[in-house]
Amino acid sequence: HVDGTSRTKVADNAREPCWSPVGSQIAYMKGEFKRFSYSDFATKGLFIYDVKTGKTRQHPNTKLEHLYTLNWSPDGKWFIATVHGGMGFSHTILAIEAEGDRVVDLKLEGCRPNIRPDGKKICWGHGDFCAGVADLDLTSPTPTATQIHNVVESKDPIETYHITWSPDGKYITFKFEGRRLGDLLPEFPGIEAPGWNVCVADATQKNRWVNITTDGKSCKQPSWVVVKERGAAR
Repeated sequence: HVDGTSRTKVADNAREPCWSPVGSQIAYMKGEFKRFSYSDFATKGLFIYDVKTGKTRQHPNTKLEHLYTLNWSPDGKWFIATVHGGMGFSHTILAIEAEGDRVVDLKLEGCRPNIRPDGKKICWGHGDFCAGVADLDLTSPTPTATQIHNVVESKDPIETYHITWSPDGKYITFKFEGRRLGDLLPEFPGIEAPGWNVCVADATQKNRWVNITTDGKSCKQPSWVVVKERGAAR
């Protein structure tokens, strides 16, 4: 539950979880090494856990590796994720068939994609300094991302990361602050990110955004929650 009660252990050494569209399954990557690594792409093998039965199965494509920021499409037919140095790819965003072996390069420069709840658009970190948005077609025989443009742009050293759609698809959240040089990058999960704050941007305009945190206490990787207020869902 959201309040932390009724917790159930799903797997050991598991990373990058995401829910199936109807909430009956959880997909996740296994860690590449027995010892935990902060590197976000240290993954090997995609697995799917059934919430009702408690059983886990491996994805049909057993060669999946070095994937992170896993998304499950609203129609349940595709996974979208970043690959970094694996499966014959250098660094790109892939569409991965949910029940098959197909892997399609969406040819989006950058990383950390997020599918809009209706499945028709995608946002991602378009390099280190931009939040990109594109039209996403997962209904054609070969998935494509087109009409690529930026809704947020910054300049070195101010980086833009962790872009996420709002439930209504009108806004995106993102992290906006200077980078920290060193062996461990602040955009990695579990790494302290001093000075980082979360912002919300209008997804239909360029560089129209506001901060929603200001203390800079490692505010990153935002996620939206739907709540009910006065009888209406928001």
